[in-house]
Amino acid sequence: MKASDLFVKALEAEGVRCVFGLPGEENLDLLESMRASGLRLVVTRHEQAAGFMAATWGRLTGRAGVCLATLGPGATNLVTAAAYAQLGGMPMVMLTGQKPIRASKQGHFQIVDVVGMMRPLTKSTRTLISADHVSSAVREAFRRAEEERPGATHLELPEDVARETSDAPPLAPYTPRRPVADEASIAQAVETIASARRPLLMIGAGANRKLTSEMLRVFVDRVGMPFFSTQMGKGVVDETHPLWMGTAALSDGDFVHRAIEASDCIVNVGHDVIEKPPFVMRDNRRTVVHLNFSSAEVDPVYFPQVQVTGDIANAVWRIAEGVGGPRAHWDFSSFERARMGLDAQLTRGIDDDRFPIYPARLVAEVRRAMPDDGIVCLDNGMYKLWFARYYRCRRPNTLLLDNALATMGAGLPSAIAARLVYPRRKVVAICGDGGFMMNSQELETAVRLRMDLTVVVVRDDGYGMIRWKQGQMGLPDFGMELGNPDFVRYAEAYGARGHRPTSASEFGTTLARCLESGGVHVIDLPIDYSDNSRALGAGAEEAAR
Repeated sequence: MKASDLFVKALEAEGVRCVFGLPGEENLDLLESMRASGLRLVVTRHEQAAGFMAATWGRLTGRAGVCLATLGPGATNLVTAAAYAQLGGMPMVMLTGQKPIRASKQGHFQIVDVVGMMRPLTKSTRTLISADHVSSAVREAFRRAEEERPGATHLELPEDVARETSDAPPLAPYTPRRPVADEASIAQAVETIASARRPLLMIGAGANRKLTSEMLRVFVDRVGMPFFSTQMGKGVVDETHPLWMGTAALSDGDFVHRAIEASDCIVNVGHDVIEKPPFVMRDNRRTVVHLNFSSAEVDPVYFPQVQVTGDIANAVWRIAEGVGGPRAHWDFSSFERARMGLDAQLTRGIDDDRFPIYPARLVAEVRRAMPDDGIVCLDNGMYKLWFARYYRCRRPNTLLLDNALATMGAGLPSAIAARLVYPRRKVVAICGDGGFMMNSQELETAVRLRMDLTVVVVRDDGYGMIRWKQGQMGLPDFGMELGNPDFVRYAEAYGARGHRPTSASEFGTTLARCLESGGVHVIDLPIDYSDNSRALGAGAEEAAR
């Protein structure tokens, strides 16, 4: 069998349904094998966007998304997406072409060391030097990408190897059962939690990757422990739950940090130090219990005293069994005061009529329009902090944001991938004008795929988050302004429909109409960030009073 055909059969054996990417001369054999097999190729307008889509596919399914590029500039365009998947714990396999490795007549034209370039950004990277290696190399790339902690892997398929033949069959995928934590560590965690006076549950991104939501809900209900999440842990447990304490997304002056400071024990499920930490280990006043698939990476801001390593869902269930119900000596009065302050804070501004729109009103209108299983895909910008605080998720992975690499430009591609994974769900991309223009060409991809997708371009005609930071440092405004096209006409040029509401209430009705009418929509929405410092700065708690 031709190696490129074998490669595609190996992808199919892994359950791959589609590949995101761009064709190139060096991967034409692989492209033809894909065409003959019926494997879907989603052609994008930039390799970076293809990588973002593949990473999001992996994030939502737990199975590695696949992206394709040619050699040289095609491969280098995948670099940011590789880091996005690697830091964000999203399983992704990248495929790139290469000139023949045995005899090439083009010298060093377009040649860069792609494997060497990918090495610090991936869990594994290799060049295939024989058709006989295809089956095992593909299986290993998927195994490494999907195993905890998931991330990016890379395979390079040279032209001459793609044309070789091999009798090696594809290898059947096998996912081994994850090991469970030992009894001694479970007993230590139970004793630590039971003997604490103010234990607090913290939910991180690792709990969002696996099916731990139900076990954590049982834990919260049975043990009666208040909980909060990191930005990438939002939605693992329903955030309308009365024990929800908020999201660790803002400054030390926010309410959730008052609860953290009052606690004497943090039960940390699925968090790692790649995501910006909520400073749970500033001093020695509290014990931190680490529950994760692997042991903690020790860092100056994270050095847990108790560790439970193994399958998270199993560990959570066993600890809940051990702790039983709430303990009589637990005192959550300080948490209750913080929660009441948070609840009051989250109602401030949600009906504010100012225009350009107030950020809390933006979040409220999106929440009103989206069903519980609707998916909101955030790009990276100032609005991300407002959504992290104000948007209450009812289900896991319904607010996709990046708090690991925190790259701009991923919002629209992520929304396209989410729509492909869940074609019956409502999907909205929220992008700043800066991030949107980094991959806005993918509007054409969405239109070509005949998607139902709404993109809200939050426009402040500048790099709003960095401008805010610049102001907080007491520096003059410099280097933050940018120009924008007419986003309504821009959308129409791609065959999408553009909208420009002129009031906060009109935005709400426009968004609801877009979600119901089908097709690709772009909403140009100016935003008022003048309240950032008061609402999100060091005095956020005091400002809410």
